[in-house]
Amino acid sequence: MPHTTSVGTPSANNKKIGGVPEIHYLDFQSRGRGQVDAGIAYKDTRYSFAEYLEVKQNKISDLNPTANIPIVELDGHILTQSYAIIRHFARQLGAYDGETEDEKYWADAMCDIVIDWRTLFAIAFFSDNKDETYPKHQKTDRNRYLKALETHLKSHDLSRSGAYVLGDKISYADLVIYQICHDENLTQNGREGLKDYPRLTKLVDQVESRPNIKAFLKSDRYLG
Repeated sequence: MPHTTSVGTPSANNKKIGGVPEIHYLDFQSRGRGQVDAGIAYKDTRYSFAEYLEVKQNKISDLNPTANIPIVELDGHILTQSYAIIRHFARQLGAYDGETEDEKYWADAMCDIVIDWRTLFAIAFFSDNKDETYPKHQKTDRNRYLKALETHLKSHDLSRSGAYVLGDKISYADLVIYQICHDENLTQNGREGLKDYPRLTKLVDQVESRPNIKAFLKSDRYLG
């Protein structure tokens, strides 16, 4: 059976987004740096891969016609598509989204690069031939996207003004970049996987130094 855990105490930011969301997702590593950083209380419902396959065509498809997760239930509403959810919450919070149109564009652009990378990561990592596809991905597509993000962070005026994508302002794009680096096991082992990417390392270090995220990474809720 899927298991649900209540995380955190409802805060002012819960009021901004309309309550305490219930997030349906796979029981795979640790997700949710965004709500952790914002101090949002939430219900965390996790499915093993076997459980997800069992409920995919009934319970999950009833919530989302594509039968994909994550799914967020909040105040009678069903939210789907992970990056749309992130942007929606950012707008409701009045944070993590940039202030000017140039900042909003740059956060969106950097996020979209990660979306492309994550698609290829998922194909390789969850392949039936993972022992072949994932090592190939690590040597090809992953390196290509790491180099692209490193170049953008070093060259764009906004990113050159601080540690984050928008300089000294954290945005949802930083959390998205951090998450893919984490899921590709690049943030672990002393940042060994990022040794050739000092600007990305700076961003990762800055995200991990944020108080709520730092506490989360040291807690029992962090599963690696």
